[in-house]
Amino acid sequence: MKAFWRWCALTAVLAASTIPTYAETGAYPDKPVQIIADSPAGSTPDVALRFIAEELTKAWGQQVVVVNRPGAGGSLAARAAAEAAPDGYTLYQPVLSTFVTLHPAAANVPLHVPKDFLPIGFVAENPMFIAVSPSLGVKSLAELIALAKKKPGAISYAATGIGRLTHLTGELLQREADIKLQLVPYTAGGPAQGVSDVATGRVGMIVEGYSGIAASARSGAIKLIAVASAKRLGDFPDVPAVAETIPDFIATGWGILVAPVGTPDAIVRKVSEDLYKIAKDPELNQKLAKLGSYTRPMLADETQAFVQSQQSRWNPVLADVARAQQK
Repeated sequence: MKAFWRWCALTAVLAASTIPTYAETGAYPDKPVQIIADSPAGSTPDVALRFIAEELTKAWGQQVVVVNRPGAGGSLAARAAAEAAPDGYTLYQPVLSTFVTLHPAAANVPLHVPKDFLPIGFVAENPMFIAVSPSLGVKSLAELIALAKKKPGAISYAATGIGRLTHLTGELLQREADIKLQLVPYTAGGPAQGVSDVATGRVGMIVEGYSGIAASARSGAIKLIAVASAKRLGDFPDVPAVAETIPDFIATGWGILVAPVGTPDAIVRKVSEDLYKIAKDPELNQKLAKLGSYTRPMLADETQAFVQSQQSRWNPVLADVARAQQK
């Protein structure tokens, strides 16, 4: 009988010891997962993330919900994600400008991986588009630059917040083209209000990812004049690359998936591998490409290296812009 009870006790200990590694057995996730996004609802990073969340929902059989926490240059979302339990049920999508930012209120950014969060994988990249109001009377980027040179500071441009890539792209354009534009930041509600103001002529132009301006561009309410990808995009052959007017000009946003520090390696590995598979799906790629977003499959280590290379690439640009703003 004593042997029997010793066997029961040993069995209980062994069972308990397997609990921390439940992810290895495929038990994760067994309830809904939320992804905190630092981008407004309707913005290009948000739209791409929702496509990914839908595919993860299908793969896991559990609802994956996107929770938008824009504001303060990404600090609100970063804080909420950092304070979440590191159990895999709260993930986080920061974007490029959360890693390189000029926003004075962004106390918790720029972020660094893996110090602040654990890298999981790549969600999507989004070349910035430049669109103008029909009332501005320009049909190309060259004409816009010529008009801006003739009237310094007279042309306003809409951007989704201060310190975000939409703002940084506008600043980079001014620096590279030697022109002066007037920033009009829209810090809440995504690009919708900015697009509306450009369409009505209250603001001259907007810098945004395609999905944020798609409806107005298709209807002719605003006019696409350039895209800041390295070359013209296959789904937008009639939109010239900025690089055709300003050589080597590239401004592409991106979003990655990360987890709070302390999240079990097994969970990070599972999410990373599942996201990698999803990002390679041809049907998903076609859907995203029509919205000006593009996947780039990466596992956790590749994602970390990518972010660090992007921070190195943008740091000199940020320094130049900061110096110009101090003058």
